[in-house]
Amino acid sequence: MDKTYQPQDIETHWYKTWEASGYFKPSGKGEPYCIMIPPPNVTGSLHMGHGFQEAIMDALVRYHRMKGDNTLWQVGTDHAGIATQMVVERQLEAEGISRHDLGRAKFIDKVWAWKEQSGGAITQQLRRLGASPDWSRERFTMDDGFYTAVQEAFIQLYEDDLIYRGKRLVNWDPQLHTAISDLEVISEEEQGHLWHFRYPLSDGTGYLTVATTRPETMLGDTAVAVNPDDKRYRHLIGQILSLPLTDREIPIIADDYVDMEFGTGCVKITPAHDFNDYAMGQRHDLAMINILDRDAKLNGQVPPGYRGMDRFAARNQIVTDLDQLGLLDKVEKHTLKVPRGDRSGVVIEPWLTDQWYVDAKSLSADAVNAVNNGDIKFVPQQYENMYFSWMNDIQDWCISRQLWWGHRIPAWYDDRGQVYVGRNEADVRAKHDIAADTLLQQDEDVLDTWFSSGLWTFGTLGWPEDTPELSTFHPSNVLVTGFDIIFFWVARMIMLTLYFRKEVPFNTVYVHGLVRDSHGQKMSKSKGNVLDPIDLIDGIDVEALVKKRTAGLMNPKDAKKIIKQTRKEFPDGLEAYGTDALRFTYYSLASTGRDINFDVGRIEGFRNFCNKIWNASRYVLMNTEGYDCGQQNDSKHELSLADQWIVSRLQAAEQAVIDGIESFRLDLASQALYDFVWSDYCDWYLELSKPLLWDDQTSTMLQAGTRHTLIHVLETTLRLAHPLIPFISEEIWQRISAVIDDPSQDKDKSIMLEAFPVPDIAKHNEHATKSIEWIKSIIIAVRNIRGEMNISPGKTIPVLLNNCSAADLALLDENTVYLTKLANLASITPCLPNAELPACATALVGELEVLVPMAGLIDKDEELQRLDKALGKLTQELQRLSNKLNNDKFVANAPQEVVEKEQQKFDDVGLSVGKLEAQKLRIAAL
Repeated sequence: MDKTYQPQDIETHWYKTWEASGYFKPSGKGEPYCIMIPPPNVTGSLHMGHGFQEAIMDALVRYHRMKGDNTLWQVGTDHAGIATQMVVERQLEAEGISRHDLGRAKFIDKVWAWKEQSGGAITQQLRRLGASPDWSRERFTMDDGFYTAVQEAFIQLYEDDLIYRGKRLVNWDPQLHTAISDLEVISEEEQGHLWHFRYPLSDGTGYLTVATTRPETMLGDTAVAVNPDDKRYRHLIGQILSLPLTDREIPIIADDYVDMEFGTGCVKITPAHDFNDYAMGQRHDLAMINILDRDAKLNGQVPPGYRGMDRFAARNQIVTDLDQLGLLDKVEKHTLKVPRGDRSGVVIEPWLTDQWYVDAKSLSADAVNAVNNGDIKFVPQQYENMYFSWMNDIQDWCISRQLWWGHRIPAWYDDRGQVYVGRNEADVRAKHDIAADTLLQQDEDVLDTWFSSGLWTFGTLGWPEDTPELSTFHPSNVLVTGFDIIFFWVARMIMLTLYFRKEVPFNTVYVHGLVRDSHGQKMSKSKGNVLDPIDLIDGIDVEALVKKRTAGLMNPKDAKKIIKQTRKEFPDGLEAYGTDALRFTYYSLASTGRDINFDVGRIEGFRNFCNKIWNASRYVLMNTEGYDCGQQNDSKHELSLADQWIVSRLQAAEQAVIDGIESFRLDLASQALYDFVWSDYCDWYLELSKPLLWDDQTSTMLQAGTRHTLIHVLETTLRLAHPLIPFISEEIWQRISAVIDDPSQDKDKSIMLEAFPVPDIAKHNEHATKSIEWIKSIIIAVRNIRGEMNISPGKTIPVLLNNCSAADLALLDENTVYLTKLANLASITPCLPNAELPACATALVGELEVLVPMAGLIDKDEELQRLDKALGKLTQELQRLSNKLNNDKFVANAPQEVVEKEQQKFDDVGLSVGKLEAQKLRIAAL
C-alpha cells in the first residue's frame, strides 16, 4: 500500500468499477428494500443539504444491500418547471430573442436540448459523493413513462370530481407571469410604511381611520372590518362608508380576526388581493374586485386616472391624492414581511385568477389516518405534529402554472368555453362525440411540479401498469427528506398514493435537519457562507472560492464583505479532504431532526480518521502478508488475551453500529465505529500486538493467532465501515481479502457484495475485557505521571505498585510483558505491605497506587522554575482575557460568537493554570 492515503487516487476508480459491474442493481434475492431519492431539480447542483441527505440514503442502502436484502435505490431528477424555463429563457435573451419569438413547440425543443446537454450535472456530482442508486433505472419527471402516469392521475382525479377549475387567490409572480407555490415565496422583513387614511361615513357624520401597508389595494376594498368586542367602533357596525377616490360605498363589518391593537383597529378588506381578506370575504359574502392585471398594473376596475399604472407608482399617486383631499391622517415607519418570488425576486401579489385545483380536503382524511394508525411513522416523531397541523387545516391545492415547460394540462376547450379532459384531442373527441369540424383548443397551462413529483414512488415503478417492480418494491421502506417539504411533497405523496394505490408510499419518513454554517447561520448566496460539497472533496484555492461565492452578486458592498470574510476564514482555500471524510462528517452530525452546524475543522478531523485506518492497515499487511495467519481451517493458532479482548470489543462495536443505523441514529453509528477503530483497535490493540509479534520468545501458535486476529478484525471492521466510508473500505479490503482468501479464488469481487457483520454473543469475553481494562489503567497512569513530571516517553523508568490486591497480583503476573513494553518500564514491582517507600509521583487505579520513584528522573528545583515560568505566562494571559470580558463596551458591541470564543479561551486558560498549580504542589511535596 502507498505510504499515504490519497483519496483522489482511488475514488473515481472504484466508483466506475462498481457502476460498470452492475453492483447497484437489486440482487433479486432477499427481502425487498427500497428508497426513493427525492428527485433534485435537473437544473440544480449539489449543495450541502443534498450532500447530507444523499449520504444518509447511501448508508442505508449499502447497509441493506450487505444484509442480503433485494435493494433498490430509485434515482431520478425533477423537470423543475420554473427553474428550467428561466435557465433557457436567459440563454435566449443573451441571443436577443424571447420564447414568444420561437413559439411554444420550438421553445420546448430548446429546453429538451438544454436538458440533454447540461441537465445531468447533479447526477455526476451524486456519483462523486459515492451514491449507489440503480442508474440503469434513472427516471425523469418528463420522460414518456412518467408523462403517462401524470396524465392518468389527472384524468382519474378529474373524472372522480377531485380536480376542478375555479377562480381563487394565488401567489402571482408579475415577472414570470405564473402562479407559484408557498415554498417558492420568500418572506423577509423589510422597512416600509403604515399609512393611516380616513374613510368618511356616507351620512357625513364622521369617518373611520384605517391603517394599511398597501395603499394601492384600497381601490379594490369591499368592506372595513372591526372587532365585535372593540367598544370604540361597536356602534358603527352595519353602517356605510364612502370609499375615497371611487364612487363606491362599502359596509362596516364585524369579525373576530381583527386585531384591536394593530393600527387603528379598523382594517380595510380587499378580498381579491389578500389571503386573509379573501377568507373574511368568504365569511361575509363580500364582492371580490380584481384591480390588477398579470403585470401587476392597475386594470379597468379602477377609476380612469389610475388605469395602466404600475402598482407602486399607483401607490404613490393614491397617497398624494388622499393627502390633497385631507384624508391622509399620518404615515408611520413600519417593519413588515414582504413576499418575494424566490427566482424572480419581485414582490408577489395575491391575485384572483382562474386555475386548476385539487380537492385536497377530500383526499386528506385517509392521509391523516395512515399516520394516526401507524402505517407511516415519522422519525423523529415530533414531526407528526407538524404534519397533522397542516393536514387538519388543508386548503384546496392550486396545480396549474402559467408556463410552457412541464406537463401540459390534458384539457381542451370548445368555442363556448366547455372543458373536456382526456389523454389527447382524439380521445376527447371520441369520448364526447365531438365533430371533427368543431375547433378544440388545449389548455395553455402546465401542472405544478409538486403534482408530478407527488406520484414519484409509484410512477417510477411503472404505474399505471401493474409491473413486477411495483408489486416488489412498493410501498418503499423509508423516505429521507427535510422538514421544509413535509407538506409540499410528503403529504401530497401520501394523499395521491393512497388514492391511486390504496397503500402508503413509504413506511417511514426520516426527517433530517438543515445544514447550517459553523455559526448556525443558514447557508445562502447573500451571506457568502455557502460550501460546495465537491470543493470539500476535491479542494479549491482561495481565489476560485472567492470567485464562486461572489458570482452573480449585484451589490458591490456585499461582494466586498464576502471577499474579506472568505479570505479570512479560508486563507489557503479548502484542502482536498476526499469523499469518505466528508461523508463521515455528515454522519457524525446526523442526530435526528436537528439542524447541524458544519465546521470545516470537523472534516479535517475525519480525514485524520481515514489516515488512521490507512496506516493501521499498512501495519497489518506488513505483519501478515507472507506469514501464517491461521487463515486455513486446519491451521493451528492460539489467541492471546489481547486477541480475545479485541474480538470481544468488535462484537460490541458491531451491535452499536447496527443499532445506530436501524434507528436512523447515524451519529451514534459513526461514533461507535470511530471509537472502536481509533481507540480500541489502533491505539490499544495494535500496540498490544507488537510485544507478541516482535518477541522471538513468543510461541508460533500465539503469533499466528495475533496475525489471524489482526487481519480478521480489520476485514470485519472494513465491512462494518463500508456503508459510511465506501471508498477507503473497498480499497483496503481488496488488499486484506487477498491475504485471507485462497489465492486460486476469483478476485473479481467487491466488499459491497460481502455480508454485513453480525455480532456473536459467544465471542464476548468478560475476563479479557476486565484484564485489558486493568492493563490500560496502569499504562494510562504511568503516562499521566510522565506528562505531569515532564519525563520523556522514551526514558525507561521503574514503577512500584502499592496496596495490591490478590487480583492485581495475578493480573500483574500474567501481563508484565504488556506493561513493560507499552509503558516503557525498566521494572514493575509490587510493594510489600507497610514497606517504606521512596519519594514518588503517584496515580490511583481504584485502590491500587501506581508509584514512579523520582530519584534521578527530574531536577526538582529546575522543574519548579519551569512551572513558575509557564504559570507566569498563563496568569498574564488570564488577566488580559479577564479585562476584555469585563469591558462592557466589548461585550455589548462584539458579535456574540466572538464574545463566546473569548470566554472559552478564558475558561481554558484558567483550567491550564489550575493544572500547573496542582502539578507544582505535587513536585514541591517530593
